[in-house]
Amino acid sequence: MDFLNLLSQYRTPAGDVFFQGITLLAQETFVVVVICWLFWCSNKKLAYCLGFTYFTSGLLVQGLKITFRVPRPWLLDPAFEPVASAVPGATGYSFPSGHTQSITALLGTLGLYTRKKPARFLCALFILLVGFSRMYLGCHTPQDVIVSFLVTFLCVALCYSFLYKKDFSAGKELLISLCMAAVCAALLIYTAVLYKNGTIEFHYAQDCIKACGAGFAFAVGYYITETHISFTPPDSTRKRIIRFLVGIAVTLLIQTGLKPLIGESLPASFLRYFIVVIWIVTVYPFLFSRKQQTT
Repeated sequence: MDFLNLLSQYRTPAGDVFFQGITLLAQETFVVVVICWLFWCSNKKLAYCLGFTYFTSGLLVQGLKITFRVPRPWLLDPAFEPVASAVPGATGYSFPSGHTQSITALLGTLGLYTRKKPARFLCALFILLVGFSRMYLGCHTPQDVIVSFLVTFLCVALCYSFLYKKDFSAGKELLISLCMAAVCAALLIYTAVLYKNGTIEFHYAQDCIKACGAGFAFAVGYYITETHISFTPPDSTRKRIIRFLVGIAVTLLIQTGLKPLIGESLPASFLRYFIVVIWIVTVYPFLFSRKQQTT
């Protein structure tokens, strides 16, 4: 809190806008868009690696959040004032930082993948900027950011090493799928117990349930797609763009359209995120793989 109070003395209107823009890079939508482009149109193997990194680290971070239940900085110190525009996006507990997890999973994976030093430098720079932005905006303490980075980068290193570089997954699709599904089930039960006995409130439990729904869908979708669906990227830039835009449009339609239809209960939150991710990983690839076969 001493560090956050120090930073708050140097805030400016321009700095507020800049770092609010930087923190948007770590939003869930941005990361999912990158995964979709890679998966549908460019590099399926890298997309799987990024997906496992993103969802696994997300499950771990959500589990830590509801275990330690650290309040946001403005709740720890009522005299502390965050940047007002950043507060609505700061849901859930403070420790560890979800935005740091998202950007580290994304750019950490892409940084290991690229062989170009300037690109690696930019990946590292934006990870640092997003982490710093969360402290500048007053949404997280250094502890929140550092622990989130360490946990997520460990997932990045393991997933990239075993699922991309060494291709450990070949022939082990069911095992990998079951392991991830088991992690989702464990967090789901843990969250339900804490919510039922009144330890955590609804909106804290909901964030975990969403992560479980998305992670479980990715685990199931990965196995189905890898073992039963064959597809390749389109052979022209125009076709790639069309495939991507159609898929993203339907993804957003499902994401926004299901919410008013099924509500915001915990089972509904699980179902909504499950359907969105299973569409991305399995249903849409099945549709355009069928089209490829007919043509």
